Amino acid sequence: MKMKIKEIRVKKGVTQLELAKKLGVSRSTVAMWEAGINTPNASKIPEISRVLGCESIDELFFEDEKKDPA
Repeated sequence: MKMKIKEIRVKKGVTQLELAKKLGVSRSTVAMWEAGINTPNASKIPEISRVLGCESIDELFFEDEKKDPA
């Protein structure tokens, strides 16, 4: 499942390095999450949500696109 970490981070004016420091991970780890190369450990997701100021964890995820039945 694709996450919106970069989209939210940029909107909040937070750099990858700032986010990484607040989460206790490396900047390259954040970059890999944003590129979709790796995903955060499930235990890290609530912390990412909190640090980025999301109202809920759901905000971190792109909604699945629904296809119209034709």
